[in-house]
Amino acid sequence: MTTTDTDVTSAARAAAPGGTARTGRSFAGRVADRAGGGLVQFFLVLVGALWLVPTVGLLLSSLRSPRDMAASGWWKVFGKPSQLTFQSYSNLLHNSDITHSLLNTILITVPATLLVIVIGALAGYAFAWMEFPGRDWWFLVVVGLLVVPVQVALVPIARLFGDIGIFGSLIGVILFHVGFGLPFAVFLLRNFFAEIPRELLEAARLDGAGELRLFARVVMPLAAPAIASLGIFQFLWVWNDMLVALIFTDTGSQPITVALQTQVRQFGNNVDVLGPGAFISMVIPLAVFFAFQRQFVSGVMAGAVK
Repeated sequence: MTTTDTDVTSAARAAAPGGTARTGRSFAGRVADRAGGGLVQFFLVLVGALWLVPTVGLLLSSLRSPRDMAASGWWKVFGKPSQLTFQSYSNLLHNSDITHSLLNTILITVPATLLVIVIGALAGYAFAWMEFPGRDWWFLVVVGLLVVPVQVALVPIARLFGDIGIFGSLIGVILFHVGFGLPFAVFLLRNFFAEIPRELLEAARLDGAGELRLFARVVMPLAAPAIASLGIFQFLWVWNDMLVALIFTDTGSQPITVALQTQVRQFGNNVDVLGPGAFISMVIPLAVFFAFQRQFVSGVMAGAVK
């Protein structure tokens, strides 16, 4: 056997799964290889189950009467299934403060999410494919706004909203969320739009498509995963917000987060409302996330491999 054949054979053995190169690996590396199968999967399932324990506990607590909740923990329901009742949810539907705040949450979250998607998509397309003076500098300004904390703008914007007469209204809260959601939306969508092949856009222009038609018929369908990801991020942020709502809303415009916080102060009188209200407040964004889970993963991974 020649020297060349010997080198090739040695390299093949080293590259093989059971070759000498793998036996020369460290002990930690060999342990990681052996544990990379069922053990890791079992650990992940265990972590996921532990993560769901508070959610299950909140659900079971919301299905128990106030007397049962005061007497024992929620896990006692496994031994006494008769404790489960929908009376608390019936009481919730008759609590005008909670139902009105839930409606306010929808009226705040849906417009704030849709406006951020539409305006962010238009701006992202302009930054990606349209030429105008100072385009790159303006985009750097948008990127710089990503690091501006919400707390810095609370007092100035509150005074501004008070001067123009929208402080304490739903419009003020929506505008605040739109303003602070746009920098991330423009940054995300601009980077996604920039990866669209130029030849595709040029072919559409040769067919007579204008910029608006090109944006609506070509760009937006391709950007569906990124838009779904942006929509989920914005929806969850607005729905779960309490800091902005505490400052910019009043009694008639407060969302569910503020309403539940207010109910906690009277915990002894309405404990049967807190559990169902908290669970509904949590399960709606979870349902939105799982409904768009596939698009969310595609949007997050978009652009990772070019």
